[in-house]
Amino acid sequence: MTFLVLTAYLSFGLFAAMALAWAVARRPGASGMMDVIWSYATGMAGAAGALAPCAGASGLRQLLVAGLALAWGLRLGTHIWWRSRGGHDDPRYLMLRKKWGDDADRQLFLFAEIQAVAALVLALVVVTAARNPAPFGQWSDMAGLALLVVAVVGEAIADAQLAGFRTRPENRGKVCEVGLWSVSRHPNYFFEWLAWLAWPVIAIGPGFSIGPAGTTLWAWATLAGPALIYWLLVHVSGIPMVEAHMRRSRGAAFIDSQRRIRAFWPIPRLTPLPEAAVRRK
Repeated sequence: MTFLVLTAYLSFGLFAAMALAWAVARRPGASGMMDVIWSYATGMAGAAGALAPCAGASGLRQLLVAGLALAWGLRLGTHIWWRSRGGHDDPRYLMLRKKWGDDADRQLFLFAEIQAVAALVLALVVVTAARNPAPFGQWSDMAGLALLVVAVVGEAIADAQLAGFRTRPENRGKVCEVGLWSVSRHPNYFFEWLAWLAWPVIAIGPGFSIGPAGTTLWAWATLAGPALIYWLLVHVSGIPMVEAHMRRSRGAAFIDSQRRIRAFWPIPRLTPLPEAAVRRK
């Protein structure tokens, strides 16, 4: 199957999936399902594309990449579903609905389809990694597998630490600063970004250095995956929206956390930021 035909199939499936996500998310208390469906659809699209017939690709690598994509999508989607069960809307979507007003349904549909475009880019990154023509078992295969395992385990630990913190009544209204949350305000986002570094590692491995020049270019293009995820999480729909909600709900406690703990990178801050600098963000 040619890359162009495969892209067309994946595009149709992802746009249809996000149209379904929009229809579900319109219901009161169901906005979190938008992210659940996106996670499942992205993982399934990446896995399906990885397994698509391709001359010269290693079948074992295709199976590995497909399995990793499915595991990523299943873990993330199931976590979001479990977190949003009980009919509570995601605060980010409540903010967007308030901002959009009477045009909320149309804007939400456009937002869902923009997410389908992002999912397509990520799925194609996975597909490109699966099509590395080198024999399976290169150091890059093992390194990519290790990166994704570390990322998934790290994100699961961060999610569990936050969930445990929230279950204690004495922590109501407080900011979580336990475990990984003591060195990053959003360690779950950091590990999510780290997971997407696995695909370029697999794709840019030694196999593409011996392939055609065009193939090498496609391999390096997989860096668009972690770059896109970083931009979305740090500058668009991740940290900015979550922290706007946290400033309203936690007030001075969260502003103090911003001064002392980095937003994304899990690196201890030696000198706290001045409070005025935080308030200007």
